[in-house]
Amino acid sequence: MSTTVRAPAKINLHLGVGPLGEDGFHPLATLYQAVGLYDDVTVSDQLEWSVHLRGDGRIDLDEVPADDRNIALRAGRALVAHHGLERAAKVEIRKGIPVAGGMAGGSADAAATLVALDRLWDLQTPDDDLLRLAAGLGSDVPFALLGGTAIGSGHGELVTPVVDHGSWWWVVVENDTGLATPDVYRAFDELHAGALLPTPQIPPALHDALLTGDVEQLARLLRNDLQEPALRLRPDLAATFDDALAAGAHAALLSGSGPSVLLLCGDRAQAEAVDADLAGRGHGRTSVVPAPVAGAHVVEYV
Repeated sequence: MSTTVRAPAKINLHLGVGPLGEDGFHPLATLYQAVGLYDDVTVSDQLEWSVHLRGDGRIDLDEVPADDRNIALRAGRALVAHHGLERAAKVEIRKGIPVAGGMAGGSADAAATLVALDRLWDLQTPDDDLLRLAAGLGSDVPFALLGGTAIGSGHGELVTPVVDHGSWWWVVVENDTGLATPDVYRAFDELHAGALLPTPQIPPALHDALLTGDVEQLARLLRNDLQEPALRLRPDLAATFDDALAAGAHAALLSGSGPSVLLLCGDRAQAEAVDADLAGRGHGRTSVVPAPVAGAHVVEYV
């Protein structure tokens, strides 16, 4: 017996970062959106915990731990501890989300593992308990459970769904060299040393753009406070932004802490045209993806 669960990549339509707190974390105000890039996690009973990785050819798995450091195994152990069980599983991860790309692929794996094991063992874990377990694993894991479009507060782990009537299309431009999130936050702190940063908030106009599906309004409101420090670490990414706008995208935005770059397009046809243009400019690892999409959910192969 096995169960497969699919979980999506996330992007941040808005990522506001507040001042470093005494707990060593920054308060965040973020507007998450789930996009159509996925990791699939298949779990099956086993005497000992193990994790096995597969990629789709374009994904570099070298940076993904295949031992107890893998967040999917931590998710599985957290679930059995919550239920007071002594069980283990084989966790197979097929990755389609860029590794260390700012799109929360590890968080997607953790969320998918929670759901998959809950279904495999018929644990019937309440949704609130799953969300609490997810929050203990990482700030992006609860949203990977939820999907759609949602506000993230606290450190990003407190998620509240928002109404999104848009049908959005993005081009994701991947990069061969990852960016470590702690490095980007350190660069953010250096950039804002001595500054009095305001408490981050989601602009109300963003909700209006989602309600009306206005791509031009959304393009004007996209924001990522980690973009400037990330570009200081990786100035080569500026060329991707230039190429994206030259190709006709409505806007270009760094995904999370990077280095993946997101291009907002008006519809699927425009996204495919932008994607083709970028291929002509030498960008070989791109994907056209819809949004918003569902969070972690069971899938069956036929």
